[in-house]
Amino acid sequence: MSGTTRRRISPAAALGAAAALALTGCTSGSSSSEGQAGFITGKGGIATAKPDTRTAAPDITGTSLQGAPLKLSDYRGTVVVLNIWGSWCGPCRAEGKNLQEVSAKYKDKGVQFLGINTRDVAPDNAVRFEQQTGITYPSIYDPDGTQILRFPKGSLNPQSIPTTVVVDREGRLAARAMRALSSEDLEKMITPVLAEQK
Repeated sequence: MSGTTRRRISPAAALGAAAALALTGCTSGSSSSEGQAGFITGKGGIATAKPDTRTAAPDITGTSLQGAPLKLSDYRGTVVVLNIWGSWCGPCRAEGKNLQEVSAKYKDKGVQFLGINTRDVAPDNAVRFEQQTGITYPSIYDPDGTQILRFPKGSLNPQSIPTTVVVDREGRLAARAMRALSSEDLEKMITPVLAEQK
């Protein structure tokens, strides 16, 4: 009987430990991350990192909401704007059209937008969100936040959604904003990185 009890408790205990670990991971990138990962917060809550202080972005991988394979390193050599979002997130809805507008404006200027959709149990709601906001750039489907947790400690807060990160041509974290952004704010994040020497 004790062997049976052990088998029943063991998965529950493992699940509890995994949940506690995930929670710890989520809170580790708190708002006290200024100065970590080379970021210095400026006006409007937009943080930037000088080229010599930047850390490498993780090579996030997965499948798109439509099931196609996607990975960040495929866009090396271009400036990438990563937006972490969820269809359940009100501020994400508020900034969706701005992201699409700026994405279309910079598409032929060496900038690629890439979403990371998180906490949507099924991709259907996320696909509807994209249709409603007119978003045409791809998003990696990351319902449990596995890819988000791969970012270096202090580079972003996995619980802060939406978050937008600009990755430079060399695959390094160059700018970050942990709030919904206007089109103007997005351009302020992108243009200095785009202007850097190739």
